[in-house]
Order: sequence, then C-alpha cells, then structure tokens
Amino acid sequence: MRSLFLLFFVLLAGCSSAPDKPQQTETKADQATPDLLFKPNTPTNDDPNAGRYSLKDDRAPKVVPDFSKVPPVVPHYEPYSRSGNKDYTLRGKRYHIIKNTKGYTETGYASWYGEKFHGHKTSNGETYNMFAMTAAHKTLPLPSFVRVTNTLNGKSTIVRVNDRGPFHDGRIIDLSMAAAAKIGVISLGTAPVKIEVINIPKPTNKSTMKNSPIPHHYFVQLAAVNSLAKAEEMKKELKRSFNTDIDIEKIDSRAVYRVRLGPYMDHRDAEIQLSKVKSNSYPKAFITTVNR
Repeated sequence: MRSLFLLFFVLLAGCSSAPDKPQQTETKADQATPDLLFKPNTPTNDDPNAGRYSLKDDRAPKVVPDFSKVPPVVPHYEPYSRSGNKDYTLRGKRYHIIKNTKGYTETGYASWYGEKFHGHKTSNGETYNMFAMTAAHKTLPLPSFVRVTNTLNGKSTIVRVNDRGPFHDGRIIDLSMAAAAKIGVISLGTAPVKIEVINIPKPTNKSTMKNSPIPHHYFVQLAAVNSLAKAEEMKKELKRSFNTDIDIEKIDSRAVYRVRLGPYMDHRDAEIQLSKVKSNSYPKAFITTVNR
C-alpha cells in the first residue's frame, strides 16, 4: 500500500489556503473521523505562519486507516462562514466567490491533499483533517456541500467544502484523503470528475432549528433586568416593535433576566436585527453566541 502512495506523491496537488483566520468551532461533519489522533503544528514564535507546514512536500501518512469506516457527510443547512468568503487575488489572478450556487455544476480534474496540510487551518478558519470528508474549491462559498463523481468509474461521494484550492490549471477540486479514497482518486493522483452543489434551504421553524447540526446560535441582547415581570413586559413590547422571536434567559446564580432577540442561525440575520434595535431605543445592544 505504501509503495502505491509513494509512486504517486509527485502527483499530489498542494492546497493553498487563505491567511490564517480565528479558529472556528468544527462541525459534526468534521468531527466524525477514524480513531487516529493528530496534533496541529504549533508556531515557535509570534509569526503566524512560522512552522505552518513542517513538511516540504505533501504525502500520505505512514499508517493508512480504513476509510470505509469514515461515515458519509449528510448535507444540511449551514450558514456561510464569516471568514474565507471574500473575493481574493492569488499569484496575480483575481477570484470571485460564486453568489448563486443553485444548479451549479462543473467538470474537470480532482486532486487530493494530505499530511502536509493535516492539522493546519483551512481558509474559513477550521482545522484541516485529511480523514474527514472535506474538500477545497477556488470560488464556491464556504462551507458548501458538493457531490463529486469520478467519471472514470462512476463512484461518487459528498464532501463539505471548507478550504480554497487547488491552484493548478485544469484542477477544480482538492479532496481530502478520505474523500479521494472513497471514489478511487488516490491511486491515480488526479482523476476527471463532475461536481454538483447540493443546496439545502434555511429552516423556517423552531423545531427544525432545534435539531439543526449547527453548533451555535446567535442572539441580540437588549437588556438585563432584575424582575421577570419586567422582562415579560419588555418581551410583549419588543414583539410588537420588531416582529421576531424574543428570548428571556435567567442567570442561574442571580435574579437577573436577559432579554434577547432570537435565536438566529445566521450571524447576518442577527446583524440585521442589531442594526434595527440600535437605531431605535437600544444603542448598547450587542450580539451573543450560544453553543448548543
């Protein structure tokens, strides 16, 4: 097996990521991996790129896991990341992020990336895991769910795009090692593929939102009061004024009640509400994040 990997190392495509962004919470799709631990490389000084890649060339790991045990990705609604979704220029070429991905398909070659990038940040601030079902694309919004079909053998799989690349002519997607193994790309180094974006609409009801795999929600906090009756009175007034969900949260250790708008799945939705309330009677309102 290792000799097969060594034969095709020269075919590996490096995945160029955007500059480091603040770490974001990983999704469940990225957490579902085989029992193989890894540690990110840690810079030894204040340079954010110091020690970014400890390997000069990409390669497969010495111990190759059983990729059949990697669970498939289940597409779900997920708001776009706050990082990695702006138009950018690389090596003198301008890249524009696709605004409307409905019905988007593309054909070209897929490559894969492995140990060199394992444990380092992706373009949207997550951590690359070569044993998760992820991928890199130059212009699709992050994250996106994409069906990738190897047109040589008909095998297909679904990946979650959370990185930028590959920056080589003719290559349209860089697959994680796990995803490449699923559709028979590893043994070839590169393979012709067709990719199709899977669009999932935003949930519109509370029960769907509650069961969403998104790890956090956003609230717009307006005030903290020491009376439940006063909090309930504010809730009625806010409901009339802003026509949105109102949440009252009691602080366990004290008789204090937070009055908040939300929850919202998208940070952008929370920002819109924040702008509305700040222009009215709550100039000190702010956005909070609550882990689910």
